[in-house]
Amino acid sequence: MSAVCADGRVSAMECGEKSSVRRTSAGGEGSLDRLLPSISTSLSPRKRTTSQCKSEPPLLRTSKRTIYTAGRPPWYNEHGTQSKEAFVIGLCGGSASGKTTVARKIIEALDVPWVVLLSMDSFYKVLTAEQQLLAANNDYNFDHPDAFDFSLLVHTLRKLKQGKSVKIPVYDFNTHGRQKEWKTVYGASVIIFEGIMSFADKELLKLLDMKIFVDTDSDIRLVRRLRRDITERGRDIEGVIKQYNKFVKPAFEQYIEPTMRLADIVVPRGGGNMVAIDLIVQHVHSQLEERELSVRAALASAHQAQPLPQTLSVLESTPQVRGMHTIIRNKETSRDEFIFYSKRLMRLLIERARSFLPSQVHIVQTPQGEDYEGRTFHGKRITGVSILRAGETMEPALRAVCKDVRIGKILIQTNQDTGEPELHYLRLPKDISEDHVILMDCTVSTGAAAMMAIRVLLDHDAQEDKILLVSLLMAEMGVHSVAYAFPQVKIITTAVDKKVNDLFHIIPGIGNFGDRYFGTDAPPDWSDDDMDEPSC
Repeated sequence: MSAVCADGRVSAMECGEKSSVRRTSAGGEGSLDRLLPSISTSLSPRKRTTSQCKSEPPLLRTSKRTIYTAGRPPWYNEHGTQSKEAFVIGLCGGSASGKTTVARKIIEALDVPWVVLLSMDSFYKVLTAEQQLLAANNDYNFDHPDAFDFSLLVHTLRKLKQGKSVKIPVYDFNTHGRQKEWKTVYGASVIIFEGIMSFADKELLKLLDMKIFVDTDSDIRLVRRLRRDITERGRDIEGVIKQYNKFVKPAFEQYIEPTMRLADIVVPRGGGNMVAIDLIVQHVHSQLEERELSVRAALASAHQAQPLPQTLSVLESTPQVRGMHTIIRNKETSRDEFIFYSKRLMRLLIERARSFLPSQVHIVQTPQGEDYEGRTFHGKRITGVSILRAGETMEPALRAVCKDVRIGKILIQTNQDTGEPELHYLRLPKDISEDHVILMDCTVSTGAAAMMAIRVLLDHDAQEDKILLVSLLMAEMGVHSVAYAFPQVKIITTAVDKKVNDLFHIIPGIGNFGDRYFGTDAPPDWSDDDMDEPSC
């Protein structure tokens, strides 16, 4: 059997034991709940007043680093539609062959922060009462293709690859059933999918961009399975051996081992084979480079010099509104005055946005016993979502206007190296598919951050025609960008400025709203669309 050396040359013997990576005849050269906030070990030079959020455990801790699912770059184009799918790696191999170890080694070596690890173990079928009794006696075959819910698996992986939010069942091996709460997963550039039957379904195979088979000696797999099932799953040695001989070993020979021929790369010895892992990582990096996007640059040159869209509503420029803008735009205005008049504008803005929500006739009786024909909100719920951190300042006004409103938050920051927006954190209420969503940001220049936030909402099944983007100040470029990409989103603002300079600052603008509101010092290269990291 030929081996692929670290330098890419194919040889039967020259590479020695180090390079035990095999490509099959079917292979070829071309053929990852929630986002967590990044954590910095150094102190920021800028003081930040931000909301507290509860951090979830990181995806992976190693002796060298901690890998977080954070910093997702754009996955859509200037049209607002998905322009790149996540790169999916399928990992197959026998039970206890080291698939999860290989997956974690790949994640660590990739050194990119937007990776999702998806296990096939989450998709075992729900057992009937009769099957539960068989499982309790080690007489149920968990190693047969029929034990897995391939329909749910394919549907979930396809949505995740398309950038959508998905819910993953949580399987309990002690009770042989799914837990009540499912895990929400969203946001990945790379998905690593591992399982014993990863290559057993034709529709599933179509979703895999790279197929890897982990080939480990059967004696080693048996020893690992004994250790795992006894220590982690509370089973006795006789039961484990009985299950192995009756189901695991025959299933491997009949259903798993034959799929090795479908693999692009075969990895002997699992996680200890760093040569194989390095080759995999090189290929994934090349794929990610090919899929890089430049959304902000595209926005700067598209849809400009057009009439303002009909979906835009600008607060009437009354002497009162113009007077408040005069105060908050003045660089000499004190912080106290800036906050006071900003809050007044926010209240007027939210009131204006509230008028665009659906209503219906509602008749009430007055204290005088007379009927009054009024109006009442006609919808399921109202959810407010603020783009951190400046958008968070609009939440009190929203709560004052909309009773029992639910609140979500999205953190988007500009990558100083690429100039592109990156999604770092989100916390949304459950099930917003039928909600009217009021998306809040104080300033919108190019529209890059607003577009990303809208895309996030759509990926969580929010309806485009039920999203209202509200902002104190917008540039014409931002209005055009959002309206072109999402023509059903209603845009409400108190003023629109015509220009954006070469640094994407709104001209004449308002300055960095967050820094002026919270009393923090802006860096010299501040941007209206820049967002700030919360302390979590």
